[in-house]
Amino acid sequence: MPSERTEVQVRPGVAADLAALTGLYNHYVRETPVTFDTVPFTPEERRPWLLSHPEDGRHRLMVATDTDSQAILGYATSSAFRVKPAYETSVEVTAYVAPDAGGRGVGTLLYEALFAALTTEDVHRAYAGIVPPNEASVR
Repeated sequence: MPSERTEVQVRPGVAADLAALTGLYNHYVRETPVTFDTVPFTPEERRPWLLSHPEDGRHRLMVATDTDSQAILGYATSSAFRVKPAYETSVEVTAYVAPDAGGRGVGTLLYEALFAALTTEDVHRAYAGIVPPNEASVR
């Protein structure tokens, strides 16, 4: 854990973030079971995922960055929960925090920004899946 606290900015994700976001996601693919993916992605393979999270609407991508270095510390998304029409107003939310940024409140900031953005959208319910053991996600 870093000795000094960094200032964090949360903003919508943009195309220029794709390589860093893919690298962060691939860490979780390689090192944990939480993604349910078994093979890391290239940025081009992740481009459709990025494009499915525009700056408005139910499906969002929020990115946390260090305000000084602009390094990506994590991201949170709201995505389609299920493809059936009855679930249209439901979303699945998830957050990934860089391994060296854990325990600093980045995930909390991401979820706060994501849920604030969703308050203006027609969202009935937000679901999150947790693969134990994952104490931070349970909190």
